[in-house]
Amino acid sequence: MLRLRKNNKPEKEPEKEPAPRAEQVADEAAPEEAKQAVETVAAEPKEGAGAGASLRDRNQLQALRTRLHKKLFDRLNLEEIEVDSPEHREQVRQVLSDLCEEEQTLLDYRGMQRLVQDVHNEVFGLGPLEALLSDPVISEIMVNGPKQVYVERGGGLEVTDVTFQDNAHVLQIIDRIISPLGRRCDETSPMVDARLKDGSRVNAVIPPIALDGPSISIRRFGKKRITIEDYLNFKSIVPEMIEFLKAAVIAKLNVLVMGGTGSGKTVLLNNLSGFIPSKERVVTIEDAAELSLQQPHIVRLETRPPNIEGRGEVTTRDLVRNALRMRPERIIVGEVRGGEALDMLQAMNTGHDGSMTTLHANTTRDAISRLETLIMMSGLELPIKAMRNQISSAINLIVAQSRLQGGARKVVKITEIQGMEGDVITTQDLFEYEQQGVDQNGKAYGRFVCTGMRPKCLERLDAYGVGLDPELFTRRVLMKDSELSKG
Repeated sequence: MLRLRKNNKPEKEPEKEPAPRAEQVADEAAPEEAKQAVETVAAEPKEGAGAGASLRDRNQLQALRTRLHKKLFDRLNLEEIEVDSPEHREQVRQVLSDLCEEEQTLLDYRGMQRLVQDVHNEVFGLGPLEALLSDPVISEIMVNGPKQVYVERGGGLEVTDVTFQDNAHVLQIIDRIISPLGRRCDETSPMVDARLKDGSRVNAVIPPIALDGPSISIRRFGKKRITIEDYLNFKSIVPEMIEFLKAAVIAKLNVLVMGGTGSGKTVLLNNLSGFIPSKERVVTIEDAAELSLQQPHIVRLETRPPNIEGRGEVTTRDLVRNALRMRPERIIVGEVRGGEALDMLQAMNTGHDGSMTTLHANTTRDAISRLETLIMMSGLELPIKAMRNQISSAINLIVAQSRLQGGARKVVKITEIQGMEGDVITTQDLFEYEQQGVDQNGKAYGRFVCTGMRPKCLERLDAYGVGLDPELFTRRVLMKDSELSKG
């Protein structure tokens, strides 16, 4: 049980002037503002209206939340609260309910419960963000300062009426996210990457580089893990492509997953890793741990930023080099974005077949060009032909994921790297999605096709016992969006 603070008498508050009733506020307001100061709650409060307030003035409602929070702190020793204790959570909720009843407001029962929940979230969770994080339909949350919060729902952006008290409140939530991870965000290090408990990716930027106040971007990973079956249901891929990718992973082809921001690269990498045989040892390397592999033999490594003295930094490149000494059979890098690209390619070329990574790029050719640029960032001045030889011998498949107009995410291309012709890396598209237009709802539609080209890796698939029927690669339309809808 939580202990009451000393000299605190919860059954009787210290004598002081009672909080003004809403009617009094209205009476004291200017005549033209009186009608705007108070409002009773409708039977069905507006969706997402914070605590379900009956007070139209947000400042009054925020002041009420702050007052409840202070009274809770005065009544209980919040330093003793265990966040994961159901008993403590229930005790705090009960005390909040009692305090809320003591307040003389025009909040109805539902409004009071929402108010209690808001303060409860401040104590145990991420404050105003908790209501958004509990909505499974929301895929991204964007906080642009304390008074503007956007979400992505159903592929489109929309503004919410969720707000924070001030910049300090947003900074407090940022600190609550990053502190358990041993990271910091202050004036000397005003940007930070982090993650939530469910694996959702978090980026925070604070003043002085964020001019309009602290900014938080959360890319959510839902509580329910997206599976290959979900990909089929979402019309993101077809069975023939899955069959080929599964065989390629089992046969230890090195795979590069590419796409733009928010296209779903990490989710796709998660699903491809599900095809790795359970007996193999896998080492994962990430900036902020997001991958959720299901294999039993996994070692997870995460980078570390420098401390306040500028020491102790551990980069992705450091971890890739160290992973080579850990006897991995496969190495999975969450994303290559610097000189670690060279180390990753060398690992793929030196006995760590079946490794995977992701890369930001819009087309297959762009992905190859970007890899060349990242190799240059390693500090080694390699001839362009040597770099391309490294890429062509290391990467076997490039899988392109894209977010189309209307929010649909699809695997738009599977490309095989076939080798070098002179100084040029040769590639061949095996499967692709052809967009044919946009429907009346603003959503892209098209069809999945097989290009008719037979991959060079068929012999390798046979050697690993996962040979595929050559007829799988016959040129044809695999399925149209309309047919997928019927299925």
